[in-house]
Amino acid sequence: MKKFNFKIRGNSYHTEILEFEKNIAKVEINGTIYTVEVEKEIQVSKTPTLVRKKPNIKTEKKIKKTGDGVDIKAPLPGNILEIKVAKGNTVAKGDTLLVMEAMKMENNILAEKDGEITDIACAVGDSVLQNDVLIKIS
Repeated sequence: MKKFNFKIRGNSYHTEILEFEKNIAKVEINGTIYTVEVEKEIQVSKTPTLVRKKPNIKTEKKIKKTGDGVDIKAPLPGNILEIKVAKGNTVAKGDTLLVMEAMKMENNILAEKDGEITDIACAVGDSVLQNDVLIKIS
């Protein structure tokens, strides 16, 4: 790592720092290796640590069962690009209901259950927020 030459009371010392981790250093002085503890304040980073909650992406959060059926909600904020169903259509679980752009990616929003489309709460070009109701299935 780093090499130093010291002169103490007329004696020359050739030193090399081999390893340095936290406040423990492995130092070679005139061919002999020593493990030394360095007395110094350990600097704490002034940069704050960003702590975010883990997203809860369970199907119970994306769909809300109502007395009429199921509300399909937006998983992320985005824009509606294409609606592939119409009111009154029958859909099967896993069918693509609409395509939305979120985070610069196209996402297919799928039917969570078999049923009939009872309401479409968005239109092509709409901007939606997370958890906005997009489609109702009964």
